[in-house]
Amino acid sequence: TRATDATRARATTRRRGETARRRASDARARTTTARGARRESLDARATTGTAANDARETAARRGTTRARANARANATTTREDETTTTRYRMVVVSLVAFALMLCNADRVIMAVAGVPLAAANGWGERAVGLVQSSFLWGYALTPLVGGMLADRYGGKVVLGAGIAVWSLATVATPFAATSGGLAPLLVARAVMGLGEGVALPCMNNVISRWVPRTERSRAVAISMGGFQSGSMIGLLAAPALLARGGVPGPFILFGALGLAWAAIWHFAATTYPKDCKMVGARELNYIVDSPGGALTSSSSTLKDAAPPPFKLLLSKAPTWACIIANFVNNWGFFILLAWMPLYFKQVVGLNLREAAWFSALPWATMAASGVVAGTLADNLINSRGWSVTATRKFIQGVGFIGPAICLIILAAYGAQMTAARAVTTLTVACGCTAFTQAGFLVNFQEIGPKYAGVLHGMANTAGSIAGMVGTYAIGAVLEATGGNWSAVLYITAVVYALGAATWLTMSTGERVFD
Repeated sequence: TRATDATRARATTRRRGETARRRASDARARTTTARGARRESLDARATTGTAANDARETAARRGTTRARANARANATTTREDETTTTRYRMVVVSLVAFALMLCNADRVIMAVAGVPLAAANGWGERAVGLVQSSFLWGYALTPLVGGMLADRYGGKVVLGAGIAVWSLATVATPFAATSGGLAPLLVARAVMGLGEGVALPCMNNVISRWVPRTERSRAVAISMGGFQSGSMIGLLAAPALLARGGVPGPFILFGALGLAWAAIWHFAATTYPKDCKMVGARELNYIVDSPGGALTSSSSTLKDAAPPPFKLLLSKAPTWACIIANFVNNWGFFILLAWMPLYFKQVVGLNLREAAWFSALPWATMAASGVVAGTLADNLINSRGWSVTATRKFIQGVGFIGPAICLIILAAYGAQMTAARAVTTLTVACGCTAFTQAGFLVNFQEIGPKYAGVLHGMANTAGSIAGMVGTYAIGAVLEATGGNWSAVLYITAVVYALGAATWLTMSTGERVFD
């Protein structure tokens, strides 16, 4: 019995041990299963998190792509808006350029027509110089008055009246020239000068009201490109028109064009862009709100404003820098304009038609070079980070130093040069001179936009005196020296050099007058 009990006890103990082992094994299995479940849960969470991150990154990328697409669309829209806002103000600038083309073409006709007139009437160089300078008697009187009137009433009105006056005087010139004496011709030329004297101050006034500072170099260059091309067109057209219609031919044609322009200008332009129906809201905002925006009626002088503060204006060195620069520029300009056909005829030995062609080439280069200078100046300021002062000094330095060097070469070796070499040297000189269009001619609007017309008027008066004295003096020098062109060219080169030194010392591109 005891053995049986012991056996039963051992069996029970074994069963309990096996049960315990099975329970432990089951517990381990459950633990392993739980761990696997937890791992699967973690993997699932990780997968979910990765998917969520991927979804967020995809959404972010899509958002970035949409933002870039929107930015490109906005940029395209902005460019389109800018394109649509660049049109009408450039129409006004183009009309100004055409007016200045007629201005210079009308005056240069006499440089060509003066040769047959001198032969027909027995005029010497001194008489020809008197006829050429008589234009400047009137031209010297109106720039200042024209600038004041433009600042007060607007360049649109004053320029329209000016071109009507000078066009009528142009039509009258050939009849005055054949009246039997010099006096009627001198009067007609002086009246023509009265009308043309307002042109450049009005150009500065119109651009200061229609064009923001970031585009003014180009706007002035385009306008002056028309001015310089007028010399080329007048010199090229005059011989053919003289051959077809006699002395009256070129004067009547260009005078009629001026009267037609005055009628178009009356309807196409306004004093301020806000008054023009052709200017949209975006263009108006661009003109006014750009950095250095154009003047508005609220910021410029009004019709009941006080007279310009001449004492204040003349007390500042930058004003004198502009006045002296215009004096120097006109000294060289009017000498080249009035006397180059005769230079090519006497020194190079060309006939009148050939002399006109060769004289026209430098002016064609001048028109193109002025546009290059304006674009370069705007690029230096807007893209290269140059200060306005440094830009104006550099550009104007090229405009004075370049011609001085070329005229010295022409004076020293001109008599031995072929026609091609002589005209090449003169062309380089005129091309450099055109840089003044992005130099002192823009500077009036920078040092005192409110007084741009008056400042230009004062400077143009000085320039008129230079042209009047220089043109007549050159005729006297040539007559006294028996046609010594070297003396003429050396004197002009020295004037250019002095002008460059003055400009580099006294000028600034910052606003001086509020």
